[in-house]
Amino acid sequence: MSPIPTPPAEPQDSPDAYVGLEAGRAERLARERGWTAVRSLPPGTVVTMEYRVGRLNFEVRDGRVARAWKG
Repeated sequence: MSPIPTPPAEPQDSPDAYVGLEAGRAERLARERGWTAVRSLPPGTVVTMEYRVGRLNFEVRDGRVARAWKG
């Protein structure tokens, strides 16, 4: 049986730090800090529940990040 791969480490960054930022600025900053996938979603968007290491999600309302979470 082959070994289970070890996922890469996520950036040591709090999603809460992005709340209130303008969406474009938040996305650029997240990529600079090492997030490999960043997605901006309007409020109420249906998303799958799978967890992806290195992904940061933003709920964007009126052009600003209203909520941010990993995965």
